[in-house]
Amino acid sequence: MEYRNEFKFELSDFDLMRIKSRLTPLMRPDSHQGSDGYLIRSLYFDNLYDSCAAEKENGISHREKYRIRQYNNNSDYIRLEKKTKHGDMSKKTTQLLTPEDYTALLSGNIESLHGILSQNSDSLLAEFVLKILSEKFAPKCIVAYERFAFTEKRGNVRITFDRHIAGSKQTENFFDADLFMIPIMPKGHHILEIKYDELLPHYILQALDLGNLRRQSFSKYYMTRAAIG
Repeated sequence: MEYRNEFKFELSDFDLMRIKSRLTPLMRPDSHQGSDGYLIRSLYFDNLYDSCAAEKENGISHREKYRIRQYNNNSDYIRLEKKTKHGDMSKKTTQLLTPEDYTALLSGNIESLHGILSQNSDSLLAEFVLKILSEKFAPKCIVAYERFAFTEKRGNVRITFDRHIAGSKQTENFFDADLFMIPIMPKGHHILEIKYDELLPHYILQALDLGNLRRQSFSKYYMTRAAIG
C-alpha cells in the first residue's frame, strides 16, 4: 500500500453529530460495521527505550509503530499491523495472525519465534519477530475505542469518528471483554480522522468545514502512554 494523506481533528459531541449528519447522504458507511460502528482494541509494542513514544514526543517526522488489533472482541480475527508515518502521510501494512502466532509473540519463546522466522522470512510477521529479538519489543499498553467509518471510492477517502478512547496497562488481558479501561480524553471529546490518496472531493471538504476545527498531531498510543504510563 502506498502512502496516503492523513489528518486528525478533535471533536465535541455536537460537532461529531453535525459532520456525521452532513456526510450520511454523501458517503457510504463502512460495509463491515453495524449501525453504531464497531469496537477496536489494539495492543501496542515498543522497545526497551520506548523509542516509538519518544519519537512522537520529539516530533520525528518519520515514525513506525507496531500493534496487534482485534475487532468487536473477536479473538478469531487477529491482525498484526505496522503503521508508518512520514509527515502528514501514512501507510499501514497488515498480516493476519493465528492464535499460535499471537501466543508466540507474547510469550517471548525463542524457539517459537525462530520457527516463525524460518517459515515467514519475507513477511511482516518475520520483520516484527526480528524487532522482538533484536530490540526487545514488548507489549506496552492497550488502546480501545468505538469507531464509525464512512468511505468514498473517489479519492479512496475514508473518514472515521473514534469515540470513547480508553487505555489499559493490563496487556496480558487483551482479549478480556470486561477489561477495566481508563478514559484518555475528556468526556465528550472524540477524534475525527480523514484519509485519502491524492484527492479529497470538494463536496466532502465542504461537509467537513465547520469553521472551528483545528488539525492536531494526535497519537492514541502516545496519549495513552502519557496518561497511564
